[in-house]
Amino acid sequence: MTRPDDAARSRPTGLIGGIEKREIRIVPADPAWPGRFEAERDRIRTALGARAMRIDHVGSTSVPGLAAKPIVDIDLSVADVEDEDDYLPALLDAGYVLRVREPGHRLVRTPELDVQVHVCPTGSDWERRHLLFRDRLRDDDADRRLYQDLKLRLAQQDWPDMNAYSDAKGPLIAEILVRAEEWAAATGWRP
Repeated sequence: MTRPDDAARSRPTGLIGGIEKREIRIVPADPAWPGRFEAERDRIRTALGARAMRIDHVGSTSVPGLAAKPIVDIDLSVADVEDEDDYLPALLDAGYVLRVREPGHRLVRTPELDVQVHVCPTGSDWERRHLLFRDRLRDDDADRRLYQDLKLRLAQQDWPDMNAYSDAKGPLIAEILVRAEEWAAATGWRP
């Protein structure tokens, strides 16, 4: 007899489907991105109801005026991300496809690859960092420009996959998050 925790341990982790080579294309900010988020938020809320504890537009498409890859990123906060049976079947039934399974985080996306939903535990560091970074970029012109300039430079390079491109942004993101933490403390920012 298989116990639920045994089944969870036997699930594949990491990138589901392996590494994908994709073009990194940065486009000017699109006023349609917030509407696309709202449509996806409604789709998730319909699929999960109260199990969706938070649904937030994050990533570059959530920052007005910021050039971005034309992929809407969403943070979906649930009570227990490891309890996939509570939310994953409903998301798959709603048309999303599982792409990443790692401790504390799942990623589902649309088959068209234009929406990514990061599933994380409510109140987690993952949730807080994404919201803090978004709000810092919304608030600070200099950090927003630094981030945009880096993304535009990196998009000119040939990357083996989107993860390598994302990793290359890591040092600047870490630098901005240091300033964001100072800003959060000074302003009383909370997620």
